[in-house]
Amino acid sequence: MFTQRMKLKPGLGEYRSPSRRREARWGLLFITPWLIGFLIFYLAPMIISLVFSTYDFTLSAPDDARFIGLDNWKRMLFDDANTWDSLRVTFVFGAISLPIGMFSAFMLAVLLNSKHLMAPNLFRTLFYAPTMVPLIAGILIWSSVLNPQSGWINRLIEYLTGFEATNISTGPRWLDNPDLIYFAYTLIGLWGIGNAMLINLAGLQNIPTELHEAASIDGASWLRRLISITVPMMSPVIFYNLILSTVGLLQYFIVPWVLNLGSGYPEGTTRFYMIHFYNQAFKFQNMGYGATLAWLMFIIAMMITLFLFASSKFWVYYSGEAN
Repeated sequence: MFTQRMKLKPGLGEYRSPSRRREARWGLLFITPWLIGFLIFYLAPMIISLVFSTYDFTLSAPDDARFIGLDNWKRMLFDDANTWDSLRVTFVFGAISLPIGMFSAFMLAVLLNSKHLMAPNLFRTLFYAPTMVPLIAGILIWSSVLNPQSGWINRLIEYLTGFEATNISTGPRWLDNPDLIYFAYTLIGLWGIGNAMLINLAGLQNIPTELHEAASIDGASWLRRLISITVPMMSPVIFYNLILSTVGLLQYFIVPWVLNLGSGYPEGTTRFYMIHFYNQAFKFQNMGYGATLAWLMFIIAMMITLFLFASSKFWVYYSGEAN
C-alpha cells in the first residue's frame, strides 16, 4: 500500500517523499527573489494606487490630500467625456493596427521560413535589425520619412504614379490628415515587428515537415497547406502574440507623445487613453484621478484577456492535449 501511494501524483493531502519535499523547498527558494520583487514592485503599488483612487491630492501638495470616496470613479465614468473619447480612439486604432501588424508579422515569418529563400539568415537579420534601433530615434526617423514634401514615401508615390504627392495641397499628409493618421502610426509600428516575426518563425520551425510533405503528395496547394496545417499548428503562437499585442495597444503612448506631445493633433484623433492618463496624473498632477484611470485600464485589459483565454478553447490547438 505504501509503495502504491508513493507512485501517485503528489496532490493535496497525499504523501510526499522526502526528496519531493526537498525539491519543493529548493523551488520555493529559487523563486523567492521573484516573489519579493513582485510583492514590492507590483502588488504593493497596485494596492496603494487603489487607495489613491479614493483621494483627491496633487504631487505638489501631498499633505493636503483628502478622502473623497468614489468621487473619482463617478467623475471618470459619468462626468469626464475625455475618458470615453480616449478609449474610442484607442480601440479604433487597435482595430486597424492589430490585424495588420499580426498578419504582416506572420506572413513575413512564413516567407523567411521558405526553403526557396536564398540567404535566409541575412534576411532574418535585416528584418529583425530595426528592433535594435532606439524607439525615440525610430519615431523621429519616420516623422521625416512621412513628411509630405521631403519624405521618401511621397516621393516614391510621385515617381511611380506621376501623382503630385509632394505637393502640400494635393499630396497625402500622413501625420496631419485624420483619415490617414492611424495608417501612418501602423506603418511606424510595422517597422518594429521583428520580435513578433521571430516568435512566429520559431513556431513555424517546430511544425513537423512530415505534415506538409504528406499534404503535398496528396495534391494540396501551398495555400491549402497554409490554411489547414500551418495556421492550426501555429494557433498557440498566434494566441500568444495576440495577447501581447492587445495589451501593448491598450498602453499605446510613446509614438503620439513624441510626434505631437499628446496634443491630440490632428482633430483629437491621437488623444489615446494613455495620453489622457498621463496628462491627468503627471501634467496636471492629479494623482488620485490618475490612479482611477489606471485602474480602469487594468480592468479593461483584464476583461479582454479573460475573454481571449475563454475563447481560445474554440480556435487554439495544442498538439499535446487529449481529444
